[in-house]
Amino acid sequence: MKRLSYFLILIVSLYLLPAFCQEKSFDIYTDKTSPKNHYAPSGWMGDYGDLELNDECKVDPFEGTTCIKIVYSAKKSQGKGWAGIYWQNPPNNWGERKGGYDLTGFNKLVFWAKGEKGTEIINKVKIGGIKGAYPDSTEVEIGPIQLTKEWKEYSINLVGKDLSYISGGFCIIFTADQNPEGCTIYLDNIKYVYEPGLEPEAKKVTFPFYIYADAKSLDNHYIPSGYMGDWGDLKVDQSCTENPYSGQTCIKITYTGKCSQGARWAGIYWQNPANNWGTADGGYDLTGATRLTFWARGQKGGERIEEFKVGGIMGEYSDSDSASIGPVILTKEWRKYTIDLRGKDLSYIIGGFCFSLNVDNNPQGCTFYLDEIKFEKD
Repeated sequence: MKRLSYFLILIVSLYLLPAFCQEKSFDIYTDKTSPKNHYAPSGWMGDYGDLELNDECKVDPFEGTTCIKIVYSAKKSQGKGWAGIYWQNPPNNWGERKGGYDLTGFNKLVFWAKGEKGTEIINKVKIGGIKGAYPDSTEVEIGPIQLTKEWKEYSINLVGKDLSYISGGFCIIFTADQNPEGCTIYLDNIKYVYEPGLEPEAKKVTFPFYIYADAKSLDNHYIPSGYMGDWGDLKVDQSCTENPYSGQTCIKITYTGKCSQGARWAGIYWQNPANNWGTADGGYDLTGATRLTFWARGQKGGERIEEFKVGGIMGEYSDSDSASIGPVILTKEWRKYTIDLRGKDLSYIIGGFCFSLNVDNNPQGCTFYLDEIKFEKD
């Protein structure tokens, strides 16, 4: 009788084995013609006109007969300064239709990548994050990544993440600041796998924690994507070489004061991920930071910035706190400014830095510069 019970338990266990044990990987791309491929590279975002994709490239694939070649021109065709592609199911699904896979049981996404020159920077690689009526059950990202000329394996740790519904299986994002001349990269063998014994990976924050160090610095966090008010009056150049305070570049911000959207004020948030107004899980735990410091100067002197700010974004994933200084009257020379963060709850910050100004105090518009924006602790 006991033998029969053990036999029945064995049969039931085999029947209920999760898919990841029966199929050790869930492929997004292995070869162009592979019947095991899932998701389609259909979700083009940002400066989508700057991107070209060839998913049957035969130039030195990592494995098999083909790989994916992506060319990013950084011409800012749509004026965004960044571009990306989502691999979606079904194609062009931004959450309006059912299409997510249940990837429960897998705990890691792996992919192989290389650059044509070996200096290319991928700003973000992520899984999930699609919203809408049928939202993805999680969003996880890594980056920035600087590629080499040789194939190298990269991975996203998914331990403890809810993978029960994923329609955005893979996503890659580039920025013009990190690749001012554009770039060409190659991808291969993109797949979900299960790795026994893999431990969860927390976001590791060490101080100083930079918003901006230099245009191509891998230490940069957050993207100046949150345009507000008269957003058409603002132009941002994060690769400006006009007398930077430190390093090779600084940020140049030009405000025309034309009231393009009729708001009479304008501002920009540095966000993570890009364009995150509290709709995506992307905050950093900056607990321990006691101040945010930055250097600023005006082109003429006398430029008035109403506010410089940390945090304050509200939504489903709200910033845990906020702090600010202002108004600030800039001088022609570089000057250091500090936002005091003592006593603030910095456990979740998606809006790392922000400024706002208005036409009443800058009737002719203005130009000012920023550099070395970073969180520090005592």
